[in-house]
Amino acid sequence: MQHLFKTICLLLASAIFSCKSSIAQEFTIGTYNLRYANHSDSVNGNGWGERSRVIINMIQFHGFDIFGTQEGLSHQLETLKAQLPGYQYIGVGRDDGKQAGEYSAIFYQTNKFDLLESGNFWLSTVTDKPNKGWDAALPRICTWGKFKEKGTHFEFYMFNLHMDHIGVQARAESAKLILQKIKGFPKDKPVILTGDFNVDQYNESYTLLNTSGLLKDAFDLSPIKLASVGTFNNFSANDYNDKRIDHIFLSKAFHVKRYGVLTDTYRSLQTDNNTTTNKTFYQARVPSDHFPVLIEVKHYIK
Repeated sequence: MQHLFKTICLLLASAIFSCKSSIAQEFTIGTYNLRYANHSDSVNGNGWGERSRVIINMIQFHGFDIFGTQEGLSHQLETLKAQLPGYQYIGVGRDDGKQAGEYSAIFYQTNKFDLLESGNFWLSTVTDKPNKGWDAALPRICTWGKFKEKGTHFEFYMFNLHMDHIGVQARAESAKLILQKIKGFPKDKPVILTGDFNVDQYNESYTLLNTSGLLKDAFDLSPIKLASVGTFNNFSANDYNDKRIDHIFLSKAFHVKRYGVLTDTYRSLQTDNNTTTNKTFYQARVPSDHFPVLIEVKHYIK
């Protein structure tokens, strides 16, 4: 009887240990093309001063833990950082490798993640300095970071990029380049790839990434999807398309719980100057010409 009691205790202890050794941890990952600040947008009622307040509220309300941004200029990123307590970002301007031009920055919550390493490379045959690759219209950059989740010590790499909007060859070669770069990092570390890829889910460059065996689109992996429209909206709250050009790809270590294209809008007060009464009305607006993508993932700690 004593032997049986000991056996049962050992089995219970083993079961408890097994449960503890596979505890699931969760966090959210996002990608958001912020739209670079410019005078023309301001004239049309889509100025950064108005949009930034909505974007900041969205990030806080939806609980973005770590997310890639595209197109943000230095002052835009500093605005987000100043108004988002507890967030830090990494990245450099694509025009000079310092502060000039658009960034492909990665924001993260410092109370959840430690930054262990970071770097940048250009989407080109020359990756270590600002230049345009292949048939690209503009210099394009990828920022990466190695992060460690506080408490669990779970480590992963995150890459964030913005592919060219004109160069077909540049996008195809950029997809090959990012896979090559990922293969150069330690194989045992999980990987996240976010960005504005300027190709939709039907494009060959997208397919190359999604069938690489290294990465898979979180959209395909998610059992719950909120994606009633595509991710490019051209600053219109009313237009519709089903083309997702902003993506989050994941390696096999991550299990996706939910996926969403966030279509939050806001209202701005307008005056109809075509009437004698100067009638005022509210117009629905979107905080960027892209909708952000947000996913919730879990991973298991052993």
